[in-house]
Amino acid sequence: MKKAKILTVVGARPQFIKASMLSMELAQDPVFEEVLVHTGQHFDPEMSQIFFEEMGLPQPKYNLGIHSLPHGAMTGRMLEALESLIMKEKPHLVVVYGDTNSTLAGALAAKKQKVPVAHIEAGLRSYDMNMPEEINRVLTDRISDLLFCPTETAVNNLKKEGFNDLPCKIYLVGDIMYDASLYFRKFSKKPLFEVPENFVLVTIHREENVENFDRLFSIISFLNKLSRMYSIIFPVHPRTRKAIKKFGLVPSFDLMPPVSYFEMLYLLERCKFVVTDSGGLQKEAYFFCKRCLIMRENTEWKELVLNGFHLLFMPFSDEQFNKFLSSDFEIKKQINFYGNGKAAKSILRKISEFVA
Repeated sequence: MKKAKILTVVGARPQFIKASMLSMELAQDPVFEEVLVHTGQHFDPEMSQIFFEEMGLPQPKYNLGIHSLPHGAMTGRMLEALESLIMKEKPHLVVVYGDTNSTLAGALAAKKQKVPVAHIEAGLRSYDMNMPEEINRVLTDRISDLLFCPTETAVNNLKKEGFNDLPCKIYLVGDIMYDASLYFRKFSKKPLFEVPENFVLVTIHREENVENFDRLFSIISFLNKLSRMYSIIFPVHPRTRKAIKKFGLVPSFDLMPPVSYFEMLYLLERCKFVVTDSGGLQKEAYFFCKRCLIMRENTEWKELVLNGFHLLFMPFSDEQFNKFLSSDFEIKKQINFYGNGKAAKSILRKISEFVA
């Protein structure tokens, strides 16, 4: 029997984590053959290769090596390369994740070749079109055939935008990152650097924060203030480290090297709370019952803010921060926003029905 070929496009750290869960399911199903394509968007070994080694994700059949370019150039070169691969591989379905340039390029390349697209993590909206991620996710949703939504909020976003009247299928499957946190937390491991008892876990990487002097200056100033109360563990994205140096900013705490996913799970288990501009880490903090200061004006994970678990913290407010500090940092009772930890199984079931 000829196998159904699934071409999966990944390029950034969160996509490796998400793809690992579905790849495990595909590998166990004799009906499918997966062709993994790494666009190269995250090219640093600490930001990409370690995921293939650490998580058992199959090595990509293709690595396009496209990175360190402006958004248009990066997306365009990915589109050109992926179009050629799709013509060569002739997949039955192209799977894309999240909201990166790799996501949009994979979806566009597939649709130009009349190959159906499955978008995992569909329906998310920050409603801020200044964010490249928002542009990518909105456009990818519009041309996808299978829209796998992580939350009811995401499903409702698509319904409000008229997707019920489009030739696509919308499924509420739960959050595949929740699958990963449940499965991989038993593999968490201590980083090589010293981990203090009372620390705040910080990550900052988004373009609107690190490429803007005023914003990055404000963030580092806030973290310097915070470091007088808590130890800071800040695994620094290469782009952020470069920007801190370029702007001549002086953190009063150590900047740590990037950590692996398993090391991040270790830190999440033990931190006091989280400060981040990452969409994925907002959720992971919640999965580990930790509260989070979100260094953005908006978030695509609105349920975490609307229900009082996390706090949008741009612009800064001493009043809000003092209120945050006086509250309980542990989330005592979670709400089942993100499914039952079986999103990958649900996705595979729907894909099987689609390609049958």
